[in-house]
Amino acid sequence: MDDAPVIRSLLETDLYKFTMWQTLLHAFPANDAEYRFVCRNVPAFPLSELCEAVNRELDHLCTLGFSDEELTYLGGLRFMKADFIDFLRIFRFQRRFIEARPGEGAEAGQLVIVAKGPQVHVMGFEIFVLAIVNELYFRRLCAGREPEVLAEGRARLAVKAARFRDYAAAVPATLGADAHPFECFDFGLRRRFSGAWHDEVVATLKREIPQVFKGTSNVALARRHGLVPIGTMAHEYLQTWQAVGVQLRLSQRAALEGWVQEFRGDLGIALTDVIGMDAFLADFDLYFAKLFDGLRHDSGDPVAWGEKALAHYAALRIDARTKRLVFSDGLDVDEALRLHTHFAGRVPVGFGIGTHLSNDLGPKPLNIVMKLVRCNDQPVAKLSDAPGKTLCDDQTFLNYLRQVFRVPTAG
Repeated sequence: MDDAPVIRSLLETDLYKFTMWQTLLHAFPANDAEYRFVCRNVPAFPLSELCEAVNRELDHLCTLGFSDEELTYLGGLRFMKADFIDFLRIFRFQRRFIEARPGEGAEAGQLVIVAKGPQVHVMGFEIFVLAIVNELYFRRLCAGREPEVLAEGRARLAVKAARFRDYAAAVPATLGADAHPFECFDFGLRRRFSGAWHDEVVATLKREIPQVFKGTSNVALARRHGLVPIGTMAHEYLQTWQAVGVQLRLSQRAALEGWVQEFRGDLGIALTDVIGMDAFLADFDLYFAKLFDGLRHDSGDPVAWGEKALAHYAALRIDARTKRLVFSDGLDVDEALRLHTHFAGRVPVGFGIGTHLSNDLGPKPLNIVMKLVRCNDQPVAKLSDAPGKTLCDDQTFLNYLRQVFRVPTAG
């Protein structure tokens, strides 16, 4: 397969990296942070065997800068501020802030990757690291059978596009003329098969189902294909506020307020599952419910989550038809269509589909993440609505977080 560098542009990352990056640069430029790579499933071979290649890719990544054309594009997004673009103009990743090594002892066979340093210098590593590990893994796993793997991927993609097209065309007849349309977007950069395949997927969906496919989180592909770049915030943004001197119980409210002050009406979809939906809704009062355009689901039962969101809007006397629910948790075609059928008569919905678009070619995808684990030398946590997604390397802090937000222990 292609031996060229995996990452060839610093624009090849998710939009929410730029939006969070700008916000944290303005709010907490002196933060220190630590991010760790985790593989949640069992790979076909030990990921530690990729370590040498990963380090070569990281060396290359740290030579890249933003071009004038890329910065002009970013600066043209109305929520990107001039001082942040100037910061990016001189930005380079620093190799000393990231380490990749084979695991030892209990981590034997694992690939250990740690980014640690000033948050505004290390937070950007995440998406690039995940794309690098994925592409190196599948280059090796599929060596010698790339044509057949890609042929299978194209066949599967054609079936998905046809199903989306047929379903969307039938919505007025099956759900009623007042039902909100079916719309989806690509969230597949972090776990894609390869950069070339990701580009082909996005180009194919734009060509085949433009009435359904509305954008991508990949900023480079959005620019290349004339699509809308999609994204607002991720877990690390709300987690950061757990470690910046705000009273812990008020950290979610402070994070939401910080977002409102930074973007003043833009980027209005709030992520709900950093401490769980119930704890989020306890903080998402009338003020925030009016200011934010909607909510994003990323763990737990999506129907139960959506019903809670609709009940919350109703209790606040807000017409849910003026808001939007975005689903993004491990979606495939069947699940996206099921959720649309359930909710589209009551609220606008959108579907961010990741691995099922960008890495469905036959070989089993990796389930990898790179998450914020410490900030300002304090632990932070993601207390998900799905137990398998909870992340924290300090059980004492996790227990305290549960107590403060009155989140029961799963089980």
